[in-house]
Amino acid sequence: MDALLVSTSVVAIAEIGDKTQLLSLILAARFRRPLPIVFGIFVATILNHFMAGWLGQFVAGFFTPEVLRWVIGISFLAIAAWALIPDEMEEGEAVVKPYGAFIATVIAFFLAEMGDKTQVATVALAVKYHPLWQVVVGTTIGMMLANVPAVLLGNWISTRMHYLRLVRFAAAALFAILGLLALFNVGQLTG
Repeated sequence: MDALLVSTSVVAIAEIGDKTQLLSLILAARFRRPLPIVFGIFVATILNHFMAGWLGQFVAGFFTPEVLRWVIGISFLAIAAWALIPDEMEEGEAVVKPYGAFIATVIAFFLAEMGDKTQVATVALAVKYHPLWQVVVGTTIGMMLANVPAVLLGNWISTRMHYLRLVRFAAAALFAILGLLALFNVGQLTG
């Protein structure tokens, strides 16, 4: 039971103010579909943290911090460009859009968590605590505790703001800054 409780606490605290909370907020404001986004966060976290716990140290040997920094930086710049693309309402979009929100969230979260402090914490927790499933469940609960409120806030903002274009530009600017900071190795964005 220690593995579950410690993993939940460590990740929930580590996620406060993390880039994935910003990502949660932006995805919710963009898609206005909180349930597919929450489910996407859940799936991405389970996949990412299981991989981190099971193969983390082995996989980490293949990526230098320099390569990881470039992957993260380019990913954030791609998200910044994506945030600038306005939504267009097309016939049949209501059927497709929830899947779009889910897939976009799974991909964005999986990439955002690569090399993130919670992924590194998951590797360390998996080394120290057993069984692995309790570590993965605990880290996933911690991620959900930190990010679901951000999804709900982003959804609430998107239904009440008339200036979604401003939100898109602000989101693009924030992710562009994060991407450039990662590319130029400013701060500890990769760990």
